[in-house]
Amino acid sequence: MISFDIKSVQWGPSARMDLCAVGLSTLCVLHCVALPVLAALMPLAAQAAESELVHRLLVVAAVPVSLRVIWKTLPAAGNRLFVGAAVVGLGLLLLAAFVEAVSSYEEPITIAGGSLLGLAHLWNCVRQCGNG
Repeated sequence: MISFDIKSVQWGPSARMDLCAVGLSTLCVLHCVALPVLAALMPLAAQAAESELVHRLLVVAAVPVSLRVIWKTLPAAGNRLFVGAAVVGLGLLLLAAFVEAVSSYEEPITIAGGSLLGLAHLWNCVRQCGNG
């Protein structure tokens, strides 16, 4: 278990980018989970929930942030788990957003990809902050 004193945490550029990526992944998952509920309540939310543009914009925003963090952490030892999980999560997000053949499974694929990517970045951030 990783433990650290929050007062001694140094938020380096990599940790900030991880937190940004966690935020984007969370936004993506919330979009997939919360918008269908809102769609039942508000017609405007229904249009946003069905819009492919919204899905693609979220993925296009997540890809450069995640790739930058992955690139910066590649030289460090012990990053295989983070890199693998982040790449698979990104792949799932890209698959769901841009491949029409999987459109009937778009929501579960997006939730899985966003969750995996967000958890990978969160794990990497905690690991980086724990190393000070």
